[in-house]
Amino acid sequence: MNDILFNVGYGHFLVLAAVLFLIGVGGVLVRRNALILLMSVELMLNAANMTLIAFARMWGGAEAIGAHTFALIVIAVAAAEASVGLAIVVAVFRGRRNVDVDRLTTLRH
Repeated sequence: MNDILFNVGYGHFLVLAAVLFLIGVGGVLVRRNALILLMSVELMLNAANMTLIAFARMWGGAEAIGAHTFALIVIAVAAAEASVGLAIVVAVFRGRRNVDVDRLTTLRH
């Protein structure tokens, strides 16, 4: 039992990334709140980054730096997406007093 807990291999990271991705997909499919949708998309992006870094460490070599750079770019894009998405959600909430995506049919008043 201690062998499983203390010898963390690449498979553990890949399983964790798969679980995070499935939680994100579940959040996107089940929830209708715009904030939950944004958080679920962030979970899926982080799971993809974890998979990318795990494979980069597994293969090593010169391509590992490229994978780390790509993961940093994805993190930067995700931060920009979160800030723009949150600004849109706040603007919609001020106008409609609701952020339920099923009830939002148009973006005009």
